[in-house]
Amino acid sequence: MKTVHEVSRLTGVSIRALQYYDRIGLLKATAYTEAGYRLYDEEALERLQQILLFRELQFPLQEIKNIIGQPDFDRDKALEQQIELLKLQKEHVEGLIALAEKIRGSGGHVMEFDAFDKKKIEEYQARAKEAWGHTEEYRDYEERQKSRTEKQNRDAAAGLMDVFREFGEIRGGDPAGEEAQALAAKLQAYISANYYNCSKEVLSGLGKMYAAGGEFTKNIDAAGGEGTAVFASEAIQIFCGRQ
Repeated sequence: MKTVHEVSRLTGVSIRALQYYDRIGLLKATAYTEAGYRLYDEEALERLQQILLFRELQFPLQEIKNIIGQPDFDRDKALEQQIELLKLQKEHVEGLIALAEKIRGSGGHVMEFDAFDKKKIEEYQARAKEAWGHTEEYRDYEERQKSRTEKQNRDAAAGLMDVFREFGEIRGGDPAGEEAQALAAKLQAYISANYYNCSKEVLSGLGKMYAAGGEFTKNIDAAGGEGTAVFASEAIQIFCGRQ
């Protein structure tokens, strides 16, 4: 566990910003000391990285909260976008350095301004926002979020984990069996009722992500026991492959 001061020093995020993130539910403290100071574990730091990724892409905090709170949040996709953005920023800075050196070498008589153009960066940021914010599922999710309270969000997340606990209870069985297939259908219905319309195509993508490692696999296995995420994923793929 790290204190709020240690997290601030490690990440460069001010203590005031971390406190604000906690208040709005974007990055909740993992625990508190007896004196009431915030503590953060590795999972919280990983979430903070995700927040900072989207801040680099110029997303508002509320949009970030909605995106990373989705059950199908794709961390790898976010990372790929961040890498591409950093490459564009590097190219931009290198262009500025080259211009500055050219000006120095010529005694200050260089009338070139292309290096100041940030159009490529701005266009990429716009495409990234479109990728996250303009799917039918995201619009559905965002619309529902307008009338949802924090308690309702917590209850929805808890209910989702309950479905995975049920998967965990039968994870030693056949993913094509009647019970597993009924749970896959139950999961699809639950996501549709609580988050957004979950087609079989979307559910299939979720299933693959559940078993891909990382935070989702960890959380699902924590709810249902080791191997639950892989079992649920297999059941989902079979379910989605059926007419």
